[in-house]
Amino acid sequence: MRILKIISAFLKLNVNIAFAYRANLAVELLTSVMWLAWELISLNVIYSNTDTLGGWSNGDMVVLLGVWKLVMGILFGIIFPNTEYFNKAVQQGTLDYTFLLPANSQLLISLNRITIWQVQNIIQAMIMVPIGISMTGRGVAFSDLLMFVVLALSGMTLIYSLWIVLIAAVFWFTKFDNNVTILAALMDTGKYPASIFPAWLRVLITFVVPIAVATSVPVQALRGELPLWQMFAWLGFAIAVFWGATRVWRAGIKQYSGASA
Repeated sequence: MRILKIISAFLKLNVNIAFAYRANLAVELLTSVMWLAWELISLNVIYSNTDTLGGWSNGDMVVLLGVWKLVMGILFGIIFPNTEYFNKAVQQGTLDYTFLLPANSQLLISLNRITIWQVQNIIQAMIMVPIGISMTGRGVAFSDLLMFVVLALSGMTLIYSLWIVLIAAVFWFTKFDNNVTILAALMDTGKYPASIFPAWLRVLITFVVPIAVATSVPVQALRGELPLWQMFAWLGFAIAVFWGATRVWRAGIKQYSGASA
């Protein structure tokens, strides 16, 4: 209940901030809709010249684009805003106040800045995924739908855990303020099936920067391509990585000497 109250407080604060600049909010929403239209037009151009892309139909790609939109909502709604906040807080010494608060510091850092208008990416994803499924003409078994949800959550947990490790590196390397550049550089690969990339890039976006685990892999489950054991394997891996990331964060806190030093 205490954690829920903290999350609720951050949400209320950031909603108030967002609606204080309504014109900016409207422009951001309009821009997002325009980008979605462009992405769908691009897909239409591709599939006007071919029936499949790496074995994926137009409907599969719409589902994948929807899942990618969901991941982008998390990245631009929480991860990138809080990266900027965290880096500045370390360099300016204001991070000290976070550690003085009677709450989990990792939770506070993760939710301090929330770009509320990014919720539109989540709404777009909720619309595009069922539309894409209907376009494929295939039925979806309950087990495949369950695998899809679990794998999507596992992938986002892996991305979040990697982010925690990257920002925690600032505790050791204070000037490491480009810590999420690799995430930003590779996130566009999530719009396409991992199978179309060369082997070295597939390994990179699956095991190093797990964009594909949050996008391509869940859609593979919807396509009925993954055995059940892979869901448990990825879920276990995500839990283990999350646990490791929290250990890195706690080690970083011990390393942090505060503004007074």
